[in-house]
Amino acid sequence: MVEMTIFGLAVDEKAQSPVLILKDESQDLALPIWIGPVEAMAISLAINGVDTPRPMTHDLVIREAEALGASVHSVEIISLSKGTFYAELVLLRSTGGKDSFTRVDCRPSDAVAVAARAGVRILVAEAVLAEAGTRTLKGVRATGAADAERDKWTDELDNLSPDDVKYKM
Repeated sequence: MVEMTIFGLAVDEKAQSPVLILKDESQDLALPIWIGPVEAMAISLAINGVDTPRPMTHDLVIREAEALGASVHSVEIISLSKGTFYAELVLLRSTGGKDSFTRVDCRPSDAVAVAARAGVRILVAEAVLAEAGTRTLKGVRATGAADAERDKWTDELDNLSPDDVKYKM
């Protein structure tokens, strides 16, 4: 598994669809995942630290785990099959000094939204990166990137197409 961070969200102008972009720690490999607008909004709220007056669905998932004596340990994007990504929430429960892990199937967009709220690691299987990852531009940052760097990243995204790769949530 490779630990990745949320680089940001973009809009694929051709498909009129949000794209979640995960990057590895060395910033030279990205994983674009086309997601729905509702999921993109949930991730955007979390990464921008927007407080909501009532818990959002992803907050509820975290609260439910805690109410059952568990915590979100990490999220993993585990496989890619027929153009669909598969992910799991990894829940940790400690009882009597013994840790146990439970895995819960979920969509990657939901997993990332939970990870952003819970502040936990996002892990991606190497096989997924080998199939769906793309080389990116070194030095491009998620926040505060210069206009020229953003333009280069936009050009990179323009070369990706959901019709070509069909990697969806």
